[in-house]
Amino acid sequence: MAKLTLGGAAVRGGLRGNGNAHGHGRACPPGTKVREVGVFHCRGRRSSTAGLIRAVPDDANADGSAFAGMTALVVGATGRTGVEVVRALTREGVTVRALVRDASKGKETFQQELASGSLAPDAIMEGDVRRMDQIAPAIEGCNAVICATGASAAIADPLGPFQVDYTGTCNLVAAAKNAAAKSPGGVDHFVLVSSIGVDDVLFPLNLFWGVLFWKKRAEEYLQRSGLRYTIVRPGGLKDKADQVGAVRMGGPDTYGLPPRKAPGIVLRSQVADCIVRALAEPSAWNKTIEVVTEKGAAFKPLPELFEGV
Repeated sequence: MAKLTLGGAAVRGGLRGNGNAHGHGRACPPGTKVREVGVFHCRGRRSSTAGLIRAVPDDANADGSAFAGMTALVVGATGRTGVEVVRALTREGVTVRALVRDASKGKETFQQELASGSLAPDAIMEGDVRRMDQIAPAIEGCNAVICATGASAAIADPLGPFQVDYTGTCNLVAAAKNAAAKSPGGVDHFVLVSSIGVDDVLFPLNLFWGVLFWKKRAEEYLQRSGLRYTIVRPGGLKDKADQVGAVRMGGPDTYGLPPRKAPGIVLRSQVADCIVRALAEPSAWNKTIEVVTEKGAAFKPLPELFEGV
């Protein structure tokens, strides 16, 4: 039986007619829980998309077991994707630490979560991924790491992609591996947010000082690390729900320049849902997953999409 939550009111029953998750006149699959989702901005205000709904498996965390005891470090937490990841984790009851370059910005970004108690007072930690000595204290005690960092696209920063997307990510992976070796309760899952197009040196984003080249090298380092991983490669990141459709996934190099499928777009909040679900869904483990959306497509639950990759 599906559970629909809109504006805080819960209704049991399937979605029929035009009331399903994407408004195509089909019922959501049995055993699906549908939740309200809005695109949030840094100060915690809902955008005009607060009425959008998404569907996740009914057993996603019905009794808390899927994420019980999990402490996740989100790196790049004040970026627009990182913010969505933090909020998606806290909705699941996960204990979250947020590693940010500027602690004051982090506290401002998550003032609502800090005030409500969904983030602990000491959850915001300041650090630079280029500094191993600043990473290790943040990772200690965590059993999941989500890397949502990214160099700025500034023309004046030619070393940014190498220093942040490659060296910074490698530092995080190495610190996570060290933490896993020290304790049985150490890091056992690393999720890396990368990008569609990393397999193609001609992809236009590489004009920004080879950013996709360095993201690909970071992916390879993670894959060789021995850590359980999920690499999530989103298409063009958007914030407005009316721009996207149902989530679709493919394996490495599915989307990009011809003859591949068009790279497409996806909501940051949808990417965050995929990331969080991947932590608890074995069919997403040790995979590289490209994520886009398709307008007019029928809803499919995330476990089914992971299975298909």
